[in-house]
Amino acid sequence: MSNHEARRQFLKVGSLAAAGGLLAGAANAQAPMDTKPMPMSDGHAGHANHSEKPHPQVPADSDVKAEMDGFSRFKPSRGNDPDSDYYLGKLMPGFRSAAAGPAPFVAPDLDKLPWKMVRGAKEFHLVPMAVEREFLPGYKMNVYGYNGSMPGPTIEVNQGDRVRIVVTNELPEATTTHWHGFELPVQYDGSETLTQNPIEPGKSFVYEFDVHEEGTFFYHAHVPMQEAFGSVGWFIVHPRKVFDPPVDRDFGLIFQNFFIEPTQTIADSWRMDWNWHTINGRSGPYTTPLVVKHGERVRVRLLDFSPMQHHPIHLHGHTFWVTGHEGARIPKSAWIPRNTELVGIAQASNFEFIANNPGDWMFHCHMVHHMMNHMTRQVGPRIRKGVSVDRYLANYSNRPRVDATREDPGFDTPGYPQEMKSMNMSDAMMDTIWSRREVQGMRAMWPMSIMGLMTALRVLPEDLYHKVMETDEEIPKGSIFEEIVRRFGDPSTYQSGHNRGMHGMEM
Repeated sequence: MSNHEARRQFLKVGSLAAAGGLLAGAANAQAPMDTKPMPMSDGHAGHANHSEKPHPQVPADSDVKAEMDGFSRFKPSRGNDPDSDYYLGKLMPGFRSAAAGPAPFVAPDLDKLPWKMVRGAKEFHLVPMAVEREFLPGYKMNVYGYNGSMPGPTIEVNQGDRVRIVVTNELPEATTTHWHGFELPVQYDGSETLTQNPIEPGKSFVYEFDVHEEGTFFYHAHVPMQEAFGSVGWFIVHPRKVFDPPVDRDFGLIFQNFFIEPTQTIADSWRMDWNWHTINGRSGPYTTPLVVKHGERVRVRLLDFSPMQHHPIHLHGHTFWVTGHEGARIPKSAWIPRNTELVGIAQASNFEFIANNPGDWMFHCHMVHHMMNHMTRQVGPRIRKGVSVDRYLANYSNRPRVDATREDPGFDTPGYPQEMKSMNMSDAMMDTIWSRREVQGMRAMWPMSIMGLMTALRVLPEDLYHKVMETDEEIPKGSIFEEIVRRFGDPSTYQSGHNRGMHGMEM
């Protein structure tokens, strides 16, 4: 859609006047709109006019309803009856019709594995190998993966396809590949020595089978320590008949844990505790947010591929239905509404929900040690306040003085403070984190909230989605968030963000 077409559509739904200076761009961000002021982050002032808040509408090319049996796709709601098919949006369809086919599968920060048709089969070439993965900007770790990526690239096929996967081992040790959840001829199961000989370094093995299943699957090395080192990837099978109700968005997130010593870049696969946590190979705030349009039906497939830890996954601002696992889609009568779902090791869960609550919402593991990066031991007050390790690196012989006065209030309260103190976020790191379109217009301080096994779900009205995801125009920090507050919240009580500690901040 062109900028001109988007502007005309925005006028059609009555929201252009309400957006005011936001849609005019950063140059007009301080233009007055009315008489009631609303604080704006980073010095951008605006005004709210409650009578002109835009009214979200179903797109003109869709015939779905905005409300069904008391549940609204455009505002938080429950519905009239827990036994209704539309309670909490259970069977409310998305804007996309089933005739359009399955929604494209997107695993943020990961590629898809290309294929070509050879002798009646979709042929893929998969290469297990040592990989350098940048967990955070500047923090490059040595792990195992496939085709230069950790996790490996997504294999995506349709139910009924015949697949041929040529696995060429570029690891320094033998490996095999297991196709997790597939019912296939036993010789292709990938269980080392039980069903096949190991694939030696430099050698190849061809797996070939028909895919009669549909749903959420994955592949991984069947050498345990290689699994702990990161060897996994998605294997998504779209059904012949699109699942009902159809979704507009289909995302995949792989949660992993590693233990990497502060002076190392190599994971210790023998450890039983973990200090680095990644989603699709990146740690928050370097994880790429899931960005959707207001009112869409969204599916998130989440795989726990941690070595030995489960993950209670919590989504803020929405209630989702658990609609499937790595085994198969769940019959609708057994769907469960949750906002926190416990996902076990080597298990995948599918969440579906209507994105009816605009804003930037956390989506994260709720185990406290998993909501941090590069964990370090911190019990009680520091004896050297405000001291960075950079001072040691600059002069090893001159250690900062120890504060022996014991004036910190923490000495009066056992265990205080319980706040993780670890890495500094440099200007270059922050520039990289802010360089992605998916984060444009978020509050200036958002990177201080998203760490470890954390990402964000951004639910944006159609015009703001277009501005963020379909244009390249500069968007001031906080401006998208504040426009959502102006439209759907209470601007009179909103306190704007600021830049305290953003550059060189401690995480």
